[in-house]
Amino acid sequence: MKTYTKFKEYIWLVNTIRKARRITFAEINERWLKTNMSEGIELARATFNRHKDAIEDIFGIYIECDRKNGYKYYIGNESVLNEDSVQNWMLSTLSVNNIVSESLSLQKRILLEPVPYEGEYLITVIEAMKRSVRIAIKYRKYGDTQPRDLDFEPYCLKLFHQRWYVLGHFHRDVHDGEPIDYFGMFSFDRMLEMKLTDVKFKMNPDFDAESYFSECYGVLVNDDTRAERIVIRVYDYEQYYLKDLPLHHSQREIGHGEDYTDFELFLRPTPDFVSHLLSLGTQVKVLSPQRLAEDVGQAHWDAAEMYSCEGNE
Repeated sequence: MKTYTKFKEYIWLVNTIRKARRITFAEINERWLKTNMSEGIELARATFNRHKDAIEDIFGIYIECDRKNGYKYYIGNESVLNEDSVQNWMLSTLSVNNIVSESLSLQKRILLEPVPYEGEYLITVIEAMKRSVRIAIKYRKYGDTQPRDLDFEPYCLKLFHQRWYVLGHFHRDVHDGEPIDYFGMFSFDRMLEMKLTDVKFKMNPDFDAESYFSECYGVLVNDDTRAERIVIRVYDYEQYYLKDLPLHHSQREIGHGEDYTDFELFLRPTPDFVSHLLSLGTQVKVLSPQRLAEDVGQAHWDAAEMYSCEGNE
């Protein structure tokens, strides 16, 4: 069986069990026979068990059997499919890929967002993380005319707004007898070169990637902005978009009116977060803190002034 076909079956099996919550092997087979993948042949128990083991190895998703209540199968760690986890991302991406690939006759009517291909860099960083070795890159920031040569310990990867980033860990010179550690975020699309080094490193056992970014909107973490309680009032249809797609995991609804909803968030109001608020225009108003409200208001005023000046030229 081709690898692609196997993946389709893995994804179908996970989605079938997840949707049913609890399901017997006979019920799985009944639904299996209704698919084109089955070709009218039942799913053998041995094949099912191999698929179950492969799903655990590849996706980290555990299919368990409740033997006390009718031998029904269920997702043992379903929580990973309800959060921003690698398992959820992989399953969602591959599920969509399967759906689209089976609809090639409609390819001109299915419009997708372009994602820069960074496969080579992604493979290199993952390999460095597995082997615990530093990576060396040639990196050119926006606005710089010349690239810089850097090497660092790759601590984690983050996908944000269709771009891959790697969090690099550095060691500065010893200061007063103590080394100073710091981190930097680097976007793949600004890298000109990347290679593995032979320099091993030992990752800080207390580092937790999810906790590190928990107070962040995106990837800006090193500008000393402190996390704080932020309240925004969102108007018209945008309020419904934010209910379905929260800006941050801390977001919660705290009030509403005839044409608006108030949301509370606890995060760092870094420039990328402020830029997103500005992109919503008149659909959002910052209620607190006052300083952030003034900054956003001033940015809108400056934009209006810019257009006003251009109109008078």
